[in-house]
Amino acid sequence: MSEATERVLRDIAREREAQDALFGQQDLPNGTGPEFSPGAVAYANAYRAACDAAFLTGHGTYRHVFLEEVFEALAEADPAKLRAELVQAVAVGVKWIEAIDRRTRSD
Repeated sequence: MSEATERVLRDIAREREAQDALFGQQDLPNGTGPEFSPGAVAYANAYRAACDAAFLTGHGTYRHVFLEEVFEALAEADPAKLRAELVQAVAVGVKWIEAIDRRTRSD
């Protein structure tokens, strides 16, 4: 694992600790899948298409990829598949943060 990834994951771990300190353990329902969000599958398909189109025209951004992953997660009702989609979304978020850090690094 790169030093940059380790740094971002430490930041995330600190944020998780702060969340637990503030809210305690939370066991909320997932609230995902067509049952909770009737348009979720349509949104996931739309964001997937928008992401593909943006990259085909050379205009793809982290926003496109991140939103595609988030909306795919929101459309998923199966817990194992939801977990996999959330891992993908968070991994894209970590990668995005690393890119921000590279662009703003002052060393």
